[in-house]
Amino acid sequence: MFQDNPLLAQLKQQLRDNLPKKEGVVRASDRGFGFLETDHRGESYFIAPQQMKRVMHGDRIVAVIRAENGKEQAEPESLVTPFLTRFVARIKVIKDRLFVVPDHPVLKETIKARPKKGLDEKQFKEGDWVIANLKRHALGEEGNGHFAEITEYVTHNNDPEAPWWVVLRRHDLPRAAPEIEQEWQLQEEGLTREDLTTLPFVTIDGESTKDMDDALYVETTADGWKLLVAIADPTAYFEQGSELDKEAAKRAFTVYLPGRNIPMIPRHLSDELCSLLEGEERPALCCEMFITADGALQPNPRFFAATIRSQGRLIYDQVSDLLENGSAEGFEPAPVVAEQIALLHAATSARQAWRKEHAILFKDRPDYDFELNEAGEVVAIHASFRRSANKIVEEAMIAANQCAGDFLAQQPGYGIFNVHAGLDVEKFKGAQELLQQHEAPLSDESLFTLDGFCKLRHWLDAQPTSYLDNRIRRFQTYSLMSAEPGAHFGLGLSHYATWTSPIRKYGDMINHRILKAIISQQPAPACPDAALTEALSLARRSNRMAERDIGDWLYSRFLAPAVVSQQVFDAEIMDVMRSGIKVRLLENGAVCFIPGSLILKDRKRFVCNHDEGRAYLDGEVYYELGQTIQVKLEDAIEATRTLVAIPTELPSAAAPVTKEALAESEHELIDELLTEPEETAPEEDEA
Repeated sequence: MFQDNPLLAQLKQQLRDNLPKKEGVVRASDRGFGFLETDHRGESYFIAPQQMKRVMHGDRIVAVIRAENGKEQAEPESLVTPFLTRFVARIKVIKDRLFVVPDHPVLKETIKARPKKGLDEKQFKEGDWVIANLKRHALGEEGNGHFAEITEYVTHNNDPEAPWWVVLRRHDLPRAAPEIEQEWQLQEEGLTREDLTTLPFVTIDGESTKDMDDALYVETTADGWKLLVAIADPTAYFEQGSELDKEAAKRAFTVYLPGRNIPMIPRHLSDELCSLLEGEERPALCCEMFITADGALQPNPRFFAATIRSQGRLIYDQVSDLLENGSAEGFEPAPVVAEQIALLHAATSARQAWRKEHAILFKDRPDYDFELNEAGEVVAIHASFRRSANKIVEEAMIAANQCAGDFLAQQPGYGIFNVHAGLDVEKFKGAQELLQQHEAPLSDESLFTLDGFCKLRHWLDAQPTSYLDNRIRRFQTYSLMSAEPGAHFGLGLSHYATWTSPIRKYGDMINHRILKAIISQQPAPACPDAALTEALSLARRSNRMAERDIGDWLYSRFLAPAVVSQQVFDAEIMDVMRSGIKVRLLENGAVCFIPGSLILKDRKRFVCNHDEGRAYLDGEVYYELGQTIQVKLEDAIEATRTLVAIPTELPSAAAPVTKEALAESEHELIDELLTEPEETAPEEDEA
């Protein structure tokens, strides 16, 4: 009799309205229940499994807080922002009806779905990869459960190339080169190009590189060297605002993934017409700079347009072998090229010495290259350190970009600058306390100056371990792209504007056009707006995430046999989390997670402290950031693209690792997967 009583319904609503409400983000667990984490640190409320069916991990919601059996629980009431919008999913067929399951470690929901108009429902099979958009949320105004629209077919279930196609589409990146082809001709730009075709320019690249975009020439002076950096000039072939220019702006970068790249401009331009091929005349934009004997850049570099012809297509390893060993098998450069190599090496050594003292020099960290067979399977992973030849190119590009930064900062006062502000103002108090605790030579607000930050970096580099360096990096800002001049603290330079990769970066194209306008005394293009610089920064982040994601996928496949063989790896601790430790295998660069419960099940004795970057056993430091330990792999999970490892040396009270122990540690692995990876300023990528 009370079922449809409007007075009773009104009373219930009044009671509900009087209950406290909290806004926060849903955090799911692998056991069906979840938590509402509010914006107040440490404040969370339990969400029962039945209520979790109305929300998804990552949703921002408003929830009513009820007291049940003396404990507060969150009951979802309204949706603020859904976690899922556009997402990668796999097809699930139930009773001849289509459903999608999001490709996410926690989102196990089977969501009703239908293809958008124009897609044939019959083409979708069990396990196929698709892109879907969430059209209806169970907590939305319409209710009635979640519903998605399938907008794109990615690939079939058993496609060996699925990792590439899925990752590219997850990050909304193109799968192929631009399909804009025409008879590309040099444009009339009002430029006078100097004829430098007789100078012995050389290119130094990887053996498989086709889009060669920089060439170098050097000669001695009374007090050092004159260095010419010549950069390929794709903007000489198409105008700003053209169809290709708009496509390049949309892409923003060439996408580099293991085994393949997706160029920003058509391959005919990037790999042929613009590429600085040996023996071929090419239009270029050049910077002439003078370097003193102690490695300092003299002021007032000269930018100009030219035509060059490379006289040596050199390979990194061959040049490095020649410089480091005195000879290189199968490589005997012509005398004029050999002279260029020797002079470039001398100028590079001076530049590195100057940057080490006056700016910031990168630590030698390896790059990891995947060797793939024709079937797309990883057959090996090679660690490659920056050798002598790599450093020649690196120093030349940094010097050229430093010159462009200073030049554009003066005239016209804008461009595309890579800026890095050093320490985050909002995190400064924590950094200050940490530095004072470790008796750093400076911990005051002078750290917000370029000179002060450089002094701090020099002191950190001189420390016996990298522990404090890793801790301080957590207090740094991200590097950004800006139209306004600004310092790049991560490089230790007052200005930094990249223009040396216009084939691969749209921001470099913008700087090319500004430089060419100044050279030809024409009106400079308009100052880039904030929307453009933000789009470039986001595109750069998407590219980096795509490279990381495909790497994780390939690692999980490649290292599966190491789980069986119990191979032992040296590993560096790169993060300490609340539920365990993240390490990087030094041999191949793979990132692995060590659940804390696999080290010691008694979590009162073994405590992971993320804020301190240390793990404690019985109150004593047991692990810390930067420490090298030996590990072996316990699991390689392709579904989540994760590797689970365990140290070879464990506390005496540690229990044997069994299948049951691995299963029990699964929720710790889920915690790790749900934690957004920290991003430090990618200084090395800026070069």
